[in-house]
Amino acid sequence: MAVPKQHRSKSRQGQRRMHIYLKETNPLTCSKCGKAVLAHTICENCGFYKGKEAINVLGKLEKKERKIKEKEIASQEKDMKNQEKLSPEKLSQTNL
Repeated sequence: MAVPKQHRSKSRQGQRRMHIYLKETNPLTCSKCGKAVLAHTICENCGFYKGKEAINVLGKLEKKERKIKEKEIASQEKDMKNQEKLSPEKLSQTNL
């Protein structure tokens, strides 16, 4: 059975493992609803992936829940359009 010849201190052990750690994820925004989404995943809020509907989120809901969800999605789309209209780049172009 193999036995280490020298005691490895906690400092040396930590130096050996210093590159082993969890990295922070960078969430992206959904192009449809604007919610934070991990890269290469379907948006849980609207069910879209790369601009195409992957899951029918509204199909699983009951009638009351569906109406509420549709209103949420419509208001989010309206907010996204308003943000695009009021972007600083477009405002600076119109002032010229």
